[in-house]
Amino acid sequence: MTALWIAHVRVTDAEAYGRYAKLAGEIIPAHGGVWLARGGAYVQLEGPERTRQVVARFPSLAAAEGCYRSPEYQAALEHARDAAERELVLVEELGT
Repeated sequence: MTALWIAHVRVTDAEAYGRYAKLAGEIIPAHGGVWLARGGAYVQLEGPERTRQVVARFPSLAAAEGCYRSPEYQAALEHARDAAERELVLVEELGT
């Protein structure tokens, strides 16, 4: 089953987060991820506001988690750690 990588982000240091976003923009597709949303318009209905919404589809939950845990993604993530407040969840899509 395919899986979604869903991140809600409030950027606090645009320069550092930009370095992360550039690297992640290449790493996620290299692990089979396909970008569905990276920023853009949104409507906040519930929960804490995060001004950046990111969604990618992976071939499986294992592929998405493997990407997150990969050495190259973890290195990229160092740029985001003190540059944003983030929530990230990986969720399996419903089979059709």
